[in-house]
Amino acid sequence: MTGPAIRSWQAVQDEVRRRIARRVWKPGDYIPHEAELAREFGCARATVNRALRELAEEGLLDRRRKAGTRVALNPVRRARIDIQVIREEIEAKGAAFRHAVLVRELRAPPPDIRDRMGTGAGQAMLHLRTLYTADGAPYVHEDRWVNPEAVPAVLDETFSDISPNEWLVREVPFEGGDFTFSAMTSTPAEASVLSCAVGEGLFVLDRTTWSAGGVITSVRLVFHPGYRMQTEM
Repeated sequence: MTGPAIRSWQAVQDEVRRRIARRVWKPGDYIPHEAELAREFGCARATVNRALRELAEEGLLDRRRKAGTRVALNPVRRARIDIQVIREEIEAKGAAFRHAVLVRELRAPPPDIRDRMGTGAGQAMLHLRTLYTADGAPYVHEDRWVNPEAVPAVLDETFSDISPNEWLVREVPFEGGDFTFSAMTSTPAEASVLSCAVGEGLFVLDRTTWSAGGVITSVRLVFHPGYRMQTEM
């Protein structure tokens, strides 16, 4: 790097925007890896990661796990979807938050979870089922698998004082993820944990997040009847 070091992720973001706007990096071009950009800019790799994630969320970059980052062929304005801390969401509604870990076990996940997480048949994952409540009423049921190879510290956490959702958001940086939204009618199992009638419509969110060290977690969130999600463009 010939100029002064770039210290903030906003400054990195501005420089990447400039290069895209001036066609230094053209649509479809792969840009240098994070480590290479960090050396060039004289900053931490985490600073570059934050800048590129923000630009990917805006639609200027296309980031693919194991494939690298390239300038989007057709930049579009995308809806922004954050990984919400459920406690903050509930408290923002003026309700009292509580969480209870219903299941905590280390075992091999079923085939569909292995496919989503890209793990071997015998590899054990931490399985957590957690119920989140608002003013004592069921709000969302979380069925989560965490990869201890990517997050070794998770094996020492009991989640008695902090929920799995909040602990992962606060403690574990991620580089990318995918979301799937769907709807289902409650079976007796969902009706029991969410205190609703069998056959009621429920909103479902499936999410997988990853970092350079591999897939971090795969989670299914099943929300109480009537739940609505709002995002922004």
